[in-house]
Amino acid sequence: MAVSSFGCEHYKRNCLLKAPCCSKLYVCRLCHDAKEQHVMNRFKVKDVQCASCLRTQKAQQTCESCGIVFGEYYCNICHLYDADKQQYHCDPCGICRIGPKEKYFHCVKCNLCLAIDLEGNHKCVENVSRQNCPVCMEDIHTSRIGAQVLSCGHLLHKTCYEDLAKYKEYRCPLCKHSAWNMENCWEEMDKEISQTPMPTEFQNATVQILCNDCQTHCTVIFHVLGLKCNNCGSYNTAQNGGLSFQQSQT
Repeated sequence: MAVSSFGCEHYKRNCLLKAPCCSKLYVCRLCHDAKEQHVMNRFKVKDVQCASCLRTQKAQQTCESCGIVFGEYYCNICHLYDADKQQYHCDPCGICRIGPKEKYFHCVKCNLCLAIDLEGNHKCVENVSRQNCPVCMEDIHTSRIGAQVLSCGHLLHKTCYEDLAKYKEYRCPLCKHSAWNMENCWEEMDKEISQTPMPTEFQNATVQILCNDCQTHCTVIFHVLGLKCNNCGSYNTAQNGGLSFQQSQT
């Protein structure tokens, strides 16, 4: 299989990997997995073929025949060859991450490398990285796309998180908790509701709700524009039952 001096769409490298599963030559495991009916185990790669002189040899950073460098970055555990992106190998994660290393820490409970400003400043969900992204259903832990930690502790790919924001889907797809700070939105809802009185026949109507943000059950005044939690002030709520009408006193 031919390879350019720039590798493939996924990585910049000057060699092909010999797949340990089928002995075929591919630029990377992703290219292999897209073509074959099975997946390549990157950790079991033993041999590579130089893209310049075509010599097959043991996996290493520099060609033993022509001296070309296969990758500015090389990990002899993951057999990852790529341009230098300040990568580092994380032993607890078991794979290489894009750095620089000093800007990340490994959260033991989440089982994932996260930005250093999240250390002690995020909600941990045990082994959360070993689940698929709930938006695209693709793997998060080994993905080349970074992970976004939501306030509820669940993870999305950063690109999927950006798509949620773009389409104003503000809730976590898994638990329905607000994915980011919604205080300004709730204040706007307060103003809009105060300026939009309900018809007379509904002004005494109440309804039971469940708040997706604080999990409180409460009874609130019904309004078609939104139902505000009495406990935390969120409008991220779900109606639980029908309307009740209070008798007006004369």
